[in-house]
Amino acid sequence: MTQDDGDARKIERPGTQRPACPIHRAGDGTWQVSGHAAARAVLRSEATVQAGLGIETVEKLPARLRRPVLYRDGPEHREDRRQTARFFTPRRVDERYRGLMADVAGRQLGKLRAAGRAPLSELSFGMAIEVASAIIGLTSSRPGIRERLERFFPEKYGRPGLTSLHGLYWLFRQNANWLRFYLADVRPAIRDHRREPRDDLITHLLDDGCSAAEILGECLTFAAAGMVTTREFICVAAWHLFTDDALMARYRAADEPERLAVLHEIVRLEPVVARLRRRTTAAIELPGDGGPVTVPAGAVVEVLVDAANTDPAAVGDEPLAVRPGRAVGDGTGAAALAFGDGPHKCPGSAIAILETDVFLTRLLAMEGVRMAAAPRVTFNNDIGGYEIRGLVVSLS
Repeated sequence: MTQDDGDARKIERPGTQRPACPIHRAGDGTWQVSGHAAARAVLRSEATVQAGLGIETVEKLPARLRRPVLYRDGPEHREDRRQTARFFTPRRVDERYRGLMADVAGRQLGKLRAAGRAPLSELSFGMAIEVASAIIGLTSSRPGIRERLERFFPEKYGRPGLTSLHGLYWLFRQNANWLRFYLADVRPAIRDHRREPRDDLITHLLDDGCSAAEILGECLTFAAAGMVTTREFICVAAWHLFTDDALMARYRAADEPERLAVLHEIVRLEPVVARLRRRTTAAIELPGDGGPVTVPAGAVVEVLVDAANTDPAAVGDEPLAVRPGRAVGDGTGAAALAFGDGPHKCPGSAIAILETDVFLTRLLAMEGVRMAAAPRVTFNNDIGGYEIRGLVVSLS
């Protein structure tokens, strides 16, 4: 996609020219889908299974281990989501997590108040870690969980493997990081939850008969989904607000529903994960410009979320502008496909949006707060994700 006068995005992902056709086959044989209707159909189809987000590594695990929920499909996945849905209901989010979010935001912003300036990525990561840890049940960790997670989800990624010294290094590094996280965070939580069950994810997994290795996999999955992505979204939302005076004024003056509408519109425009991959288990028919398009069984389909989220047929006029409360097409949510759709739609989307609002309203209420240094952006091209570093906020 190219910049134009109406483009309000901060994130220009490399190599993302909008395809002329909403469904086309790339040179490597992958089917790429950029139209919103077709993308939603792929994500909702029962004839597709997970084909990205590290599925290749998970498939190499011993068959006796239950896969984390992200990598399960069909009836097994639906039953797991049904059993864990209570952790993410709007009522629970409001009653159980809102106060927690306010307390955590106060502690993180206390660091800014004491120092006068701070990197926003550090404050937002601290916020995301504490909130997600409480929801998961990682409440008995030894000091240093932030550093352990930074090592596990580094700014620059490598590809583990056995075919090169570089691959062997990354394989050793990731295995060491798994072990650190297990010993310092997961094992203490399992021990304490066995002594004293609680109403959280780890207790649910123990009640479901999961082994320590299976609980480790689920904890890392939820850590990536609930900590890493929320950190990035808090940063990109703040970047938009600090550089758009009208949007900042609107956000500061708004009540909560309107503030949440602003955040939904920003995440629509700047999805943290912009590439979702599925593999078809049977032929599927997708709506195309010139009529239905059939994708054969066994094909890998890549959903271009950032393109689908700016499809005028779904989100209306000026799709590259930030227009909270915009009129959208039937079946299109305020965030479009930024949180996915179908069986694998992110269950914690309401948590991420509320958490961001709780943090930003308190940040922007601080006297003299400003963006003291603009950020740099790097990319994880496997998922079309961005990482924002160097955005410094100060009180002056």
